[in-house]
Amino acid sequence: MLDLDANPRFRVLFLIARRRVAFGFLVACVGFGCAEPTWFSLSVGGLVAVGGECVRIWAAGHLVKGKEVTISGPYRICRHPLYFGSVVIGVGFVVAASSPLVAGVIFSYLGLMIPVAIRLEEATLSATFGNLYTDYVRGNVRQSGRQFSLKRVGHNGEYLAVSGLLLSIFIIGVKAWWANGYPF
Repeated sequence: MLDLDANPRFRVLFLIARRRVAFGFLVACVGFGCAEPTWFSLSVGGLVAVGGECVRIWAAGHLVKGKEVTISGPYRICRHPLYFGSVVIGVGFVVAASSPLVAGVIFSYLGLMIPVAIRLEEATLSATFGNLYTDYVRGNVRQSGRQFSLKRVGHNGEYLAVSGLLLSIFIIGVKAWWANGYPF
C-alpha cells in the first residue's frame, strides 16, 4: 500500500485524483453546454469514443484490481489501457462536440488528470507488488494465459463507463438534432 505520509508529493497527487470524477462531471457539463455538433461530427466522434470504450472493456475483462499485476490482454501491450481508452473516448467527445472551447477544456482535464492517476497507480503498484511490478514495467514477465471475462468487466464496474458513453452520445445527438434537424 502506498504511504501518502512518506511523500508529500503523493499526498497532493492523491487529493487531485480524489476529485477527478467530480471534475469530470463538471468538464462534461461544460462540454455538453458548449458543444456545437453536426451529424457528421457526432458520427465520427461517436465511433472514436466507442473504440475507446472497446479498449476499456477489453482491459476490464482482464483486470483483477489490487490482487495482482495484470499481464494479460491489453496489459501485454500497454501498462494503462483503461486510461488509454479514456483518452480515446475524450478525443471522440471533442470530435463529436465540434467546438474549440470543448477541445481546450477536455484536453486540459485529460492532460492534468491522466498523468496524476498514472503516477499514483504506478507508485501504488510498486509499493504493493515490488519487484513483480518492476519486472512487468521492464517487460520481464511471462505472458499470462488469462482469458477475457465479461464477469470481470461487470465486477470492475465498466457498465458505468458504457452508460456514461451512451448518455453522452444521446445528449450530443439531441444538441445536433436541435441545431441541424433530422440527419436524413
